[in-house]
Amino acid sequence: MIPLMDMTAQYAPLAEEIEAAALGVLRSGRYVLGPEVEAFEANFAAFCGVEHAVAVDTGTSALHLALLAAGIGPGDEVITTPATFVATVAAVLYAGALPVFVDIDPVTWTIDPAGIEAAITPKTKAVLPVHLHGRLADMAAIRPIAERHGLVVVEDAAQAHGAERDGVRAGAFGDIGCFSFYPGKNLGACGEGGAVVTRRPELADAVRCLRDWGQEGRYNHVRPGFNHRMHAVQGAVLDVKLRRLEAWTEARRAVARRYDAGLAGLGIGLPAPSDGADHAYHVYAIRTPERERVQRALAEAGVGTGIHYPRPVHLQPAYASLGRREGDFPHAEALARETLSLPIFPELSAAQIDHVCRAVAEACCDVRAAAE
Repeated sequence: MIPLMDMTAQYAPLAEEIEAAALGVLRSGRYVLGPEVEAFEANFAAFCGVEHAVAVDTGTSALHLALLAAGIGPGDEVITTPATFVATVAAVLYAGALPVFVDIDPVTWTIDPAGIEAAITPKTKAVLPVHLHGRLADMAAIRPIAERHGLVVVEDAAQAHGAERDGVRAGAFGDIGCFSFYPGKNLGACGEGGAVVTRRPELADAVRCLRDWGQEGRYNHVRPGFNHRMHAVQGAVLDVKLRRLEAWTEARRAVARRYDAGLAGLGIGLPAPSDGADHAYHVYAIRTPERERVQRALAEAGVGTGIHYPRPVHLQPAYASLGRREGDFPHAEALARETLSLPIFPELSAAQIDHVCRAVAEACCDVRAAAE
């Protein structure tokens, strides 16, 4: 079986180094924050091309604290997209603000800048674009819109570690960028983790304070805060892996290029052409109206698949109170109905990629034959 992802393949060659880093933390007696986390923060900030990175316990916490640090709260509106994982929207609600949805561009699958402009009201305080599947949203269009209207830009870069456009990396386009280090991410911890990155020192200071019970100095609580600190073991592990991230990203792009060539001409939707750097390929998703049939055929051929995500956020029962209905965002809804994620990880071999391509081709042929 070719799995959708294979974290053991990544771990095996790094086992000795990761275990030594983790053991060093265990022997130190410093288990929360500390020098390992500080080292990772400095190195991750440099990787993203910004001055500040603040490590937290999850990507959701990164989004939540970033919004609070930017002054977002009750009565404010935050423009985002329903084509995302629910954490994006949950974080807006945690901050007490109202998420306002905008449909996606049907080609790039990321938020439509024209829709952002149309959705702005006097209550709008921030734009929260999502770099879906690892592809950068159109930040060249989004940033000027935000500047004209005095809006904060908070990037959801949870899937886009290392994605780059015109020399700027994900997380560095907006006022503040948010990352997840969930184990399956392109840069994954051995557990949960997240980070906020920014060029603005006041935002970094606010997130540091908020993640540690609102403290400025021990037991000096200057604002209501939270317990969202990163564990030292995760910082140590992430620092080991960070040194390989650029090579892993290039390997993912090579996998995607081979998929692009092998799946061309099959009559299925493929990710929009990339310039080679603006997509980190956390997910490689195809589109087909016959998703369930194709997925079953791939399983029979020994190919693991996934769906990111089968229902857009505005149609999730938990968010029905936002008052949106089916048909409100047709491009996001079509994406949710049709996307099927294929195996992608840096260690995926050419033979495995070719097997996946053949299996997809056979599945599509069978679907067409059944329809005739």
